[in-house]
Amino acid sequence: MNYLVVGAGNASRPVARLLNHLGHDVVITDLKDISEFKIEFQRSLIEMEKEGVRLDMANKDPSVEGFEAVYMPPTLPDSAPIAKKVRESDLKVLSNEEFSEMVNDLIPVDIIGITGTMGKTTTTFITTSLFRQAGYNVWSCSSLVNNLVSEAIIDGIVKGKAEECDIAIFELPHGTIGLLDRLDIKIGLLTNIAEDHLSEFGGSLELYQQRKLILERMSETFIANRSCYNIINPQRNDALYYALDEEVDFKGIVGDESLTIEYGDDSFTTPFHMMSYFFENSVAASAVALTYGVKKEDIIDALTDFKGLPAHMEDVGDYNGRKVILDSAFLYDGMKITLDYFKDESVVLFLDHFDTLSVRDKAEVGELVSNYDIKTVIASGFNEVTQEVEMQAAQEILDAITNPNIEKVAVENIEIAAAETFRHSKPGDIILHMGPLIAYDRLTTVDKIMKGLEEGSRKYE
Repeated sequence: MNYLVVGAGNASRPVARLLNHLGHDVVITDLKDISEFKIEFQRSLIEMEKEGVRLDMANKDPSVEGFEAVYMPPTLPDSAPIAKKVRESDLKVLSNEEFSEMVNDLIPVDIIGITGTMGKTTTTFITTSLFRQAGYNVWSCSSLVNNLVSEAIIDGIVKGKAEECDIAIFELPHGTIGLLDRLDIKIGLLTNIAEDHLSEFGGSLELYQQRKLILERMSETFIANRSCYNIINPQRNDALYYALDEEVDFKGIVGDESLTIEYGDDSFTTPFHMMSYFFENSVAASAVALTYGVKKEDIIDALTDFKGLPAHMEDVGDYNGRKVILDSAFLYDGMKITLDYFKDESVVLFLDHFDTLSVRDKAEVGELVSNYDIKTVIASGFNEVTQEVEMQAAQEILDAITNPNIEKVAVENIEIAAAETFRHSKPGDIILHMGPLIAYDRLTTVDKIMKGLEEGSRKYE
């Protein structure tokens, strides 16, 4: 079948690639030239073109002539000229539901799906570790590897990973759930729901919750953090719950470099060498593994060896006597956990621009930071999404810091911020990074930070 895929954005690219993989003739059209896309999206489009997708870029007036079917992303306005042409044609319109069913039919193994506002990447990583320790050949997709998980899933199908694995473990952000809402999920897990991404849902927390709860409807068995009980229970009274220090189906108890998990009439204690939010996420991962049938001995072995994951409280080394920690926390609760952990240290903090696809409360960040005895806060004004310097965003954070003992510095980008930490620190200090850009675009952001650290350590040696 001849397909026209409208737009080369986050929803349309995986659709075009899978349709091409299934043997359809596919053209993807967009108003923008390929050079106007971020470099990783350019790479994706070029790879699709090599596989057989025809690119029709920088076309302000695409035609629907010669096509039998079309896919239009949910973000396409009804007023768009191409939408009007499609309405006036007899083209078959491929829905997200139909596309999701195509994807589901191509995954022959059990799927574990993990969502939430915070902790879903960490929990996916730990869950994958537990299953691999138990001997499973795991196909794992998360934003740790590709921020757009839907593209990672389609990439795995195209490259045969779906056929080679024993089990699939998917992190499912709200965008991926919106596109793939008909997957058959063996076990679904919800880490939490907090007020984030609301700008993508018209400011409505209820709409955001509804998107997350699509996973509950897709799941044969559903597990959630106890904090979500009031949201989940009205929908599903057979859900299982996990938490730290609460009487639930899977109870975690934090010890001195140990973690105990109580479940049913059984329990186990494992050595545990990580910090902060890894405890609760490890309880979540263990709940999934135990429910599926993984032996507790394999969970103990995996958690004993677990050393964390990139950019989540990650110690990237000693620079001129300063320990540098990269953390991707950017919501209030996650940032508080991290700042509490370092409250007795001498800290120089450098921060991302806090707006990605979502517009966030920068003043709230500054107000939180004010509660800690931090030496210096350095805020970046570069917006990775718009690729523009927006110093007012950095200043909004700094203006909300009322602690008079905190030095405040605004700079143009995260690379400069990383370098400037050495000007404002001394040996023995902790240099701490926090912000959403690592979660949004890990490879690019970490590369910039590391370049800044190298430059700053040389310049202020």
